[in-house]
Amino acid sequence: MRVLGLMSGTSADGVDAVLAEFAGPPRRPRWRLLSRAALPYPTALRRRLIAIGQGQPLVAAEVLELGEALTQVQAEAARACDPEGRAALVGCHGQTVWHRPPLANQRGCSWQLLQGPLLAQLLQRPVVYDFRAADLALGGQGAPLVPAADAALLPAAGGWRGLLNLGGIANLTLLPPASGPDRAAAVQGWDCGPANTLLDLAVDHFSGGKQNFDAGGAWAAQGKPDEALIQHWLELPYLQQTPPKSTGRELFGQSDLQQRLHDLEQSAHQRGSNLEPSNALATLTAFSAAVVAQDLNQSPAIVELLVAGGGARNHTLMRQLRRRCRGLELRPLAELGIGDSDREALAFALLAWWHQLRIPGSLPSVTGASQPAVLGVCASPGQ
Repeated sequence: MRVLGLMSGTSADGVDAVLAEFAGPPRRPRWRLLSRAALPYPTALRRRLIAIGQGQPLVAAEVLELGEALTQVQAEAARACDPEGRAALVGCHGQTVWHRPPLANQRGCSWQLLQGPLLAQLLQRPVVYDFRAADLALGGQGAPLVPAADAALLPAAGGWRGLLNLGGIANLTLLPPASGPDRAAAVQGWDCGPANTLLDLAVDHFSGGKQNFDAGGAWAAQGKPDEALIQHWLELPYLQQTPPKSTGRELFGQSDLQQRLHDLEQSAHQRGSNLEPSNALATLTAFSAAVVAQDLNQSPAIVELLVAGGGARNHTLMRQLRRRCRGLELRPLAELGIGDSDREALAFALLAWWHQLRIPGSLPSVTGASQPAVLGVCASPGQ
């Protein structure tokens, strides 16, 4: 079956789309990518999405209009990827605007903004959306959901294999080895902490809104990380928490950045200087790498780390990862046929296919749910 996958992550920079074909055993399908496309959000829309994702209040009418505008961009990305309408089904994650993980006495909840029936009508295709709700209802985190797809789409290696996504949030998947005592172990996965959320917000701050990301990590490369501050930041309760765990802009957003900039300014003043933007960006970049390295140090030893997401194109971030993950081979996931921006869109195409086949798409070993669940709600055109 040909399925279109649409994904917009925590960075809220636009929509990644892939057209994929799946056949054979659902848990280990034959698959191939037929086409891909990426469509950025208009600047005004992106700023509104980031604002609501950090708690800015909106009246109901504004929320409805925002959902409609976002859905329209999703449809445009779908048409750009599949102009001939070859897909029989669409899987769309929508745009997360708020995520609350489960607490000791409270079930989690998560809101992915999208008008699913409208998207189905615009594309004249069934659309599977609202992927997190079923897992949350079973006591799970509702995220990350991509590890199940990683396990289905990628071959096992001779040892534990790690996959790192450097989007707005850094998240890890650990796949058990093909042989040996751990071959029957459960897939692991969790959100580590910030990757690009704080970096992008800091670039916007220091550039006066003229830039929204540090292209190639060039700005951060001019500065020097504050290692003492990084070690202090690593003691944040979320970063010390054991999986299952998930997070987003609610924790690593604008207010968190302001606190970290305050810390950086205080540290600079103690050294008798003013805070340089390049040093702030260097520290935030190194912090993102240190968060991942800390988690890997507490996990099963992996033979390689496959890296995807927008952060994989940040050369300074990648250098910091290699320095802090000494002895670990880092490779682009693209070497296995899945490009930096394809992985999550491909995962939601697969999850939509599984939805149609009534195959559970969640992994309790990752989300902490009481049982696996078929994920998503399907909207058909005309219904």
